[in-house]
Amino acid sequence: MRYAVLSDVHSNHEALEAVLTDLDKKQIEDILFLGDAVGYGPDPNECIELLIKRCKILLAGNHDWGVLGLTDISYFNVYARAAILWTKSVLTEKNSKSLKLFPVKKDMKKGDILLVHSTPKEPETWHYLSTLWDAEINFHYFGNKFCFLGHSHQPFIIERLPSGEMVTHKESASIRKSGRYIINAGSVGQPRDGDPRACYVIIDDKNIETVRVPYDVEAVQNKMRKEDLPVLLIERLSVGR
Repeated sequence: MRYAVLSDVHSNHEALEAVLTDLDKKQIEDILFLGDAVGYGPDPNECIELLIKRCKILLAGNHDWGVLGLTDISYFNVYARAAILWTKSVLTEKNSKSLKLFPVKKDMKKGDILLVHSTPKEPETWHYLSTLWDAEINFHYFGNKFCFLGHSHQPFIIERLPSGEMVTHKESASIRKSGRYIINAGSVGQPRDGDPRACYVIIDDKNIETVRVPYDVEAVQNKMRKEDLPVLLIERLSVGR
C-alpha cells in the first residue's frame, strides 16, 4: 500500500502542479482526492481536468456542491460565496458534468480506508472535525482502520488505541497494528495552518506522513487579481490562513 492523499485544491493550479511534480519524483502513482476541486482560486477548469487525469479516486466537497447548486451557498461567508458565483460563470459544461459524478465518500477495501471530505458522520452536511471530542464521536461512524478527510485545511493525525485513548500526531505517525486513525490531509490550494506551502499526505504499510511543497503563490495571486476575486482570498495565500 502506497497512496498520496490530496484535498482542497480550490482552483489553485500552481499548487496542484507542484504537488503532482513532487509525487512524480517520489514515483507515487495512486492518488486519492478528498474534494473541493473548486472555489476560491482562479483555475477551476484546469484543476478539475488535471485531477481527473491523475487521480484514482475523486470525491466532492462543499464548494464543489455549492458551484453545482447541490448545497445552499447562503451559509458560505461573503468571500467564499463570491468565488463560488464567479466559478459558476466560468465552469465549462463538460467539467460541471464531471464534477457531478464525484461522490462525497468512498470505502476502499484495499487498505481498509474510508475517504470523506468532511466527516464520517453525516458527510453531506459538511461538519468540521476539529477536536478530540469530534474525533471520538466520528470513530463510531466507520469501521475501517483509516479514515482520511479534509475540509478544515489543517493537517493532523489522530490515533485511537484499543483502550480508547487518543494520541495526536502533527506531521507523521508510525502505523500500529492495533491502532485506528483519522487523518486530515490538509489543503493543496489554500492551507490554513500558518504554512502557505501546499500540503498533502503519503501513507504506506508502515507510516503516515504529511508533506509540504512550495509553489508560486504570487502567480496565483496575480491571476486572482485579474479576475477581481476577493482581496481577502488573494492575501491569505501568502500567510497560510
